[in-house]
Amino acid sequence: MRVITGSIGGQVFDAPNKELTHAMSEKMRGSIFSALGDISGLSVLDVYAGSGALSIEAISRGAKSAVAIESDKKAATIIKKNTIKLDIQDKIKVVNAYFLSWNRTSDIGFDLIFADPPYDKLPLKEINLLIGHLNPKGLFVLSWPGRLSLPNLRHTKLIKTKSFNDSQLGFYRLEV
Repeated sequence: MRVITGSIGGQVFDAPNKELTHAMSEKMRGSIFSALGDISGLSVLDVYAGSGALSIEAISRGAKSAVAIESDKKAATIIKKNTIKLDIQDKIKVVNAYFLSWNRTSDIGFDLIFADPPYDKLPLKEINLLIGHLNPKGLFVLSWPGRLSLPNLRHTKLIKTKSFNDSQLGFYRLEV
């Protein structure tokens, strides 16, 4: 995998094997960040982080910090190695835990939240809990199977969608 653009654009990093995670395509990642525009100075939460690609890309594009949560130990280890290889380990905190465990001990708010859950076990209850970590003017980006309708998430409004072959993206903001 490679970082698309930004301060470390073009650099390559490792991804866990496909049995551990489903890697988001470069096209999808590019589409997300194109839709987001300038993310300079934002705090990022990347849940079901896999390779850490979304966190890494966000930091490369100017995000202030990121927390990457990944339950699989091997995948979390790969993310940590990637942050060291790319010299961004001071900007990305890698948490090897299930989101629900982390959620019980954290009340941190984020400007931008990415969720790319496993498509074979869609954890809607967990995804709704993520909304509690979204700052008032923050944005929540959800990767979802293309064959299913994007979910209605509590206290949010779906403001934009993007479709791909077998996946789709939903962009949500808190309702005011």
